[in-house]
Amino acid sequence: MKVLVWLGIVIKLVVLSSNASEAVEHHYVNASDLNLLEAHEAEASLAGRGAYTLMVPLTLIQTAAAKGAVCLDGSLPGYHLHRGYGSGANSWIVNLEGGGWCNDVRTCIYRKKTRRGSSTFMEKEIPFTGILSNKAEQNPDFFNWNRVKIRYCDGASFAGDSEHKAARLQFRGQRIWMAAMEDLMSKGMRFARQALLSGCSAGGLATIIHCDEFRGLFPRSTKVKCLSDAGLFLDATDVSGGHTLRDFFSGVVGLQGVQKNLPRTCTNHLDPTSCFFPQNLIAGIRTPLFILNTAYDSWQIQSSLAPTTADPSGNWHDCRKDYYRCSGSQIQFLQGFRNEMLNSMKGFSRSNQNGMFINSCFAHCQSERQDTWFADNSPVIREKAIALAVGDWFFNRAVVKDIDCAYPCDNTCHNLIFR
Repeated sequence: MKVLVWLGIVIKLVVLSSNASEAVEHHYVNASDLNLLEAHEAEASLAGRGAYTLMVPLTLIQTAAAKGAVCLDGSLPGYHLHRGYGSGANSWIVNLEGGGWCNDVRTCIYRKKTRRGSSTFMEKEIPFTGILSNKAEQNPDFFNWNRVKIRYCDGASFAGDSEHKAARLQFRGQRIWMAAMEDLMSKGMRFARQALLSGCSAGGLATIIHCDEFRGLFPRSTKVKCLSDAGLFLDATDVSGGHTLRDFFSGVVGLQGVQKNLPRTCTNHLDPTSCFFPQNLIAGIRTPLFILNTAYDSWQIQSSLAPTTADPSGNWHDCRKDYYRCSGSQIQFLQGFRNEMLNSMKGFSRSNQNGMFINSCFAHCQSERQDTWFADNSPVIREKAIALAVGDWFFNRAVVKDIDCAYPCDNTCHNLIFR
């Protein structure tokens, strides 16, 4: 699971019919020479972009270096901020960027030479789409809020605090989180009447880890909630009977000094690696939390359940990239993963303040892509799109506990297929 530099990507959007009455949208991604997570993110950043997509410049946090809040290579961290207006002038969305992790010195050295480890390589401006869009027709509840994307350059979901002097690596995710919050509070976020912390993938995990910290920044009169998209990484058994993701997370937690920054409600009774898995955190979070996840998360299928290291014979090669090419027994294995995901949320779902939207798609990250967040053909559960479900939950318009029927019943998915 090495984090590779973005070498290039080819994406095209087609609609295929599995039968006369069913049309499921597929996104074909050429993932050769790419880390699959990078491919997911590249696809997400391009999907739904039009001629008038808002581009937002990068702001470096100039006060961060004095606090030791630096990227892997020692460069300054940063964020992209687009100001709100009108009724949203005192409302804030803070989005934590995702982008995998690095679990050993070798992969972290590689990472520090990319946009995931250094602001030197970050784009100077990025598109704001989906939940970050400034258009009411694309983002009905949050379009005029102050919207921020904090760039991810530490490799431990904004949670590490350590260093490796010999390799010249700085593991300062927790300090970056704190420096970004301080900077944003000084720019008006301290006056927020309502605030939402969100993130996708590794940023979704970071959202869960930091949710209660975020709540603590504001007075009790401020409405504060959190949204984790594709962040429910499970401590699951892979196809070989091993625990690929647990082994990987153990390296991340140990190398980057994550333990001391994990919620004590977990670490007071479980080991640090277990407390990097959201399934062991979500029931103890006091702040209202919304879990948005696909039941057949394509990143987890490829990198946790059926990675090449757990599949030396290549039996899962085709299924891993294209769910249409899965055998009956492989689909049954994936149905077991879905059941495990749903079981992990039973305690969490009992609280009326929490929300969920678990759709039966083969995808990863749906809040930042316009086509999956809110569009004419967006994925729905019971005819409600993701953006509307999140809005209903945030504004207390409805209790949202939406769980899709099992594959293959949902014909509104935007499934990812890798070539």
